[in-house]
Amino acid sequence: MSCLKGLLTSCLILASMMSWAKAVPISLDKTKVKLPEETVKEPPQSVDTGLHYDRYLREVIDFLEKDQHFREKLHNTDMEDIKQGKLAKELDFVSHHVRTKLDELKRQEVSRLRTLIKAKQDIEGGNDIAVDHQVLLKQFEYLNHMNPHTFEVEDLDRLIKSATKDLENYDKERHEEFKRYEMMKEHERREHLKTLDEDDRRKEEEHYEEMKKKHADHPKVNHPGSKDQLKEVWEEADGLDPEDFDPKTFFNLHDTNGDGFFDEQELEALFTKELEKIYDPTNEEDDMVEMEEERLRMREHVMNEVDTNKDRLVSLDEFLVATRKKEFLEPDSWETLEQNQAYTDEEMREFEEHLVRQEEDLNQKAADLHKQREDLERQQEQLNAQKIELQQAVEHMERLKTQKVPSPPEMHLEGNAVPESVGHDQPPVPPEHQPLPPGHHDIPPEQQHVPQNQQNLGQEHQNIPHENQPLPPGHNSPPQDSPKMPIDHNNVP
Repeated sequence: MSCLKGLLTSCLILASMMSWAKAVPISLDKTKVKLPEETVKEPPQSVDTGLHYDRYLREVIDFLEKDQHFREKLHNTDMEDIKQGKLAKELDFVSHHVRTKLDELKRQEVSRLRTLIKAKQDIEGGNDIAVDHQVLLKQFEYLNHMNPHTFEVEDLDRLIKSATKDLENYDKERHEEFKRYEMMKEHERREHLKTLDEDDRRKEEEHYEEMKKKHADHPKVNHPGSKDQLKEVWEEADGLDPEDFDPKTFFNLHDTNGDGFFDEQELEALFTKELEKIYDPTNEEDDMVEMEEERLRMREHVMNEVDTNKDRLVSLDEFLVATRKKEFLEPDSWETLEQNQAYTDEEMREFEEHLVRQEEDLNQKAADLHKQREDLERQQEQLNAQKIELQQAVEHMERLKTQKVPSPPEMHLEGNAVPESVGHDQPPVPPEHQPLPPGHHDIPPEQQHVPQNQQNLGQEHQNIPHENQPLPPGHNSPPQDSPKMPIDHNNVP
């Protein structure tokens, strides 16, 4: 069971490893433990690995551990066989109860992933976009998305390989992250120097060199995992006589969860005394991020030397074998971080060139955004001007509607006054096209034939003196002294 359990344990420790940038107070001595007769074993704390399938991984391994056949097979399987998928084939022989539970766990995990995918699609593309779950699930390599209902051999194989790959890649990614941290720190220091005058720059350089020298001035650091290093823990942390040092007793003392293995977290706890020689959180010259990197370097070194089956656990047998090696009894000196710069000059140059390109890209984007903003503001001004013009036109039309304009029949002309609308340049209107006085109507052509008796009546009507005839409405009587104008009876309506 140790191999698969080591895989899970390594995953659990991944969470604490991924928080390397958060300095842990050095005053907490994680190597302090009680003697066996006083020790009360506590269940391991539930630590989030940081893997998005953390809970799924835990539950699968927990249920596999409950199957007797599977547990027995694990005792005879090394980590390399597990990585190659040999262990996964044993899934066909586990109990029906365990398989049923694994099926349920997989269905729950697929449902969870689909919910996450749908939420992401809704945020990025809107609710109107159809989600192809089968395509999106391909990005999750730790399960077989083509069969979302049952947990099969392929699912266990994928889960083990994915977790192993994530853990193996972590150390490399962690080193790269720390390297970027160190280069950024140096870049910012150089940029700060550019802002200073010559005297202040010289003082700043002197202070920097002084801090480096002060940080390097510390007691000798023992080689991690060596006899001298472990005896120092035995004496100062455990309070035991260094002459009574016994590797097996030491292992049992520091196997804090009592599972018979040193996991990565338990190993890192052994290096606290060595780190206290180099780093002090109250000192300006000591960087706690570097302290955590140093701790992980020590753990990585011991694992490479002692963990022979590469299951990310150190068994008692592996530990005892390592204590008999020359490297344990007569180790080389340990080179700390200040003796091993995390980056080369070439890497630093490329890093700064990359920062320059990033800054240029950001400046270009900022300029483009500024131009877009100006264009939008200009368009907004044009729209505002058009809006004002439209409002003015609407207001003008409203005023015209509310203003009363008299109609032609209501207009009164005095004497021979001519309306202003009739100009001298306009041609005279022919008599037949002139408007009739009020009360008169046009006579249709078919009614223009007048009987003879009416024609006589008309002739009699013409014998009436003109001055006694009534004037049409709107006409005033001419003054008495005005000369009488001859009347053309042909034009009288």
